[in-house]
Amino acid sequence: MTTTTTTAGGRAPELTAPRAARRDIRRAFHSNALTLLAAAIFLFLYLPILILVVYSFNDNRVVGVWTGFSTRWYATLLQDRALMASLRVSLWVAFWSTLISTVLGTLGAMALERFRFRGKLTYDATMYLPIIIPDIVMALSALLFFVLVAVPLSRYTILVAHVAFNISFVAVVVRGRLAELDRALEEAAADLGANTWTTFRRVTLPLLMPAIVSAALLAFTLSLDDFVITFFVSGPGSTTLPVRVYSMIKFGVTPEVNAISTLMLLGSTVLVVISLWLQRK
Repeated sequence: MTTTTTTAGGRAPELTAPRAARRDIRRAFHSNALTLLAAAIFLFLYLPILILVVYSFNDNRVVGVWTGFSTRWYATLLQDRALMASLRVSLWVAFWSTLISTVLGTLGAMALERFRFRGKLTYDATMYLPIIIPDIVMALSALLFFVLVAVPLSRYTILVAHVAFNISFVAVVVRGRLAELDRALEEAAADLGANTWTTFRRVTLPLLMPAIVSAALLAFTLSLDDFVITFFVSGPGSTTLPVRVYSMIKFGVTPEVNAISTLMLLGSTVLVVISLWLQRK
């Protein structure tokens, strides 16, 4: 019978060979099980997206029947006037909502991080509401607001709704960067004779610029991809690309839908990767 021995310094007894082997087996099993579980989760999440991308290059118009590689569906998209009009609306809304929300979100982040004022806690909680509440709730709220104030639905109502939720995401990113800034740099600029505006322009703003650009890219991506809120507050002649794709799906999934979805996925992925890279930098 094998027993454990106690070392001379009062240390814990060493494991016997059989127990050590069982311990290693359990560790290996747990490690492999976690790896397989993670792989299964990623496969479940991303396999449909991979299938969509692959079949966007299918030569056959019947989805699910592969007959050969072709890029003709991407060329077909460029000839679809309604689709191109929707793309222009989406880019217009995304550009202006990004510009406005980046300015307002940055100012809001600085106010919350650097100043004390009455109602700050309430303002802080309200700032993060669009991130917390479901999209359907915000969509209904925006629609009811425009109905109550008798504003006709158009691309401008979409713009206002997108600015409303993009401000929160911009403020979160910029405020996180503000919290990490070394205030000694700004104090040194003030000691050297710089006024408040010069300190902000020459010291604070350059240090914040990676976070601001990252937040702007994130806001642009969210605006470009938004469907739920846009669907509720869009009017005649203001159909965005996601809403247009949804209307196309009503008549069945076609290679054109796969192609436009692939392009949207590619564009969003590139913008998100750039945003994350800038945040890390």
